[in-house]
Amino acid sequence: MPVITCIDDLRVLAKRRVPRMFYDYADSGSWTEGTYRANETDFTNILLRQRVAVNLEKRATRTQMVGQNVAMPVAFAPTGLAGMQHADGEILAAQAAKSFGVPYTLSTMSICSMEDVAEATGRHAFWFQLYVMRDRGFVRSLLDRAKAAGCSALVLTLDLQIIGQRHKDLRNGLTAPPKLTIGNLVNMATKPRWSLGMLRTRRHHFGNIVGHVRGVDGMGTLASWVAQQFDPTLSWDDVAWIRQHWDGKLILKGIQEIEDAKFAACSGADALIVSNHGGRQLDGAPSSISVLPEIVDAVGDRIEIHMDGGIRSGQDVLKAVALGAKGVYIGRPYLYGLGAMGQSGVTKVLEIIHKELDLSMAFCGLTDISKANRSILRSRPQFTSA
Repeated sequence: MPVITCIDDLRVLAKRRVPRMFYDYADSGSWTEGTYRANETDFTNILLRQRVAVNLEKRATRTQMVGQNVAMPVAFAPTGLAGMQHADGEILAAQAAKSFGVPYTLSTMSICSMEDVAEATGRHAFWFQLYVMRDRGFVRSLLDRAKAAGCSALVLTLDLQIIGQRHKDLRNGLTAPPKLTIGNLVNMATKPRWSLGMLRTRRHHFGNIVGHVRGVDGMGTLASWVAQQFDPTLSWDDVAWIRQHWDGKLILKGIQEIEDAKFAACSGADALIVSNHGGRQLDGAPSSISVLPEIVDAVGDRIEIHMDGGIRSGQDVLKAVALGAKGVYIGRPYLYGLGAMGQSGVTKVLEIIHKELDLSMAFCGLTDISKANRSILRSRPQFTSA
């Protein structure tokens, strides 16, 4: 087993162990992938101020996200097909998150159903992410099932009314459900660890959908249903309708502009997530971290601000919190850990990020994550030649 020191070590290992079509699904963006790359690289333009001769005993990373106690200001982002990175992936990731003390967000497009995850982790152990489908009856049933599963927060995704074009997915035949071409089957055969896990589990389809929609009883009927269900008519009226039918915490995901942030602040939601869907929708949109400060300044006194996109280290977490985020979400990092080592890999991701966050706080002279603000940051200097 190689020595694992950072998130990228797990990414490299996952790339070796997960079939290409599923690894590429996790590790890709739309079109040129410019926004996907900017989400990561724009963090490098934010520098930290090192302080010395400060008492650094009794450091604390614990805080709250939408009123829930968390071991650090990190939650798991909703990621579709996590159960194809590793057998029973959503269950394993949710168990790791619960043990560590951070929220896990289950995607509508998960392989394991919300009932599967609730049975494995217990009530109030995870959040649920909702896509608004044309079939509002099905949406209502998802809300009722999420309540029955004990989900304490609903993450409503607003930026997937239509699906962005992701070139790698097209080349790999990654559709809903995936196309098992000869090339894909050959590649899967070179991943014995992954294949053995999949043979041992009964969970191979979208568990929140199959068996819960009339006429959708398998992969064949699922494909046509999914193709017509994402709703381009989604509006703020639908947000109000969901707020009416969901009495738990409500988090709105996909905010990039101040105008939309103001609508979110007036919607009755408890938090918003500054997000560009991991660079998987509008290629050419700004990175999440670059627009976070202006959204915090505009509505941060009216609604809790979270962010996702590009978080690859505990230092990234610290920078985002210093810029005003009350919490951040990790998607690809936990998928790398899951694909590399299963549940232990997910736990390793959390341990790495927590240690990096703790040490970076200390170097900046901080002992409490809640005290992080823009005073600990520097902008990268611009040097000009004489």
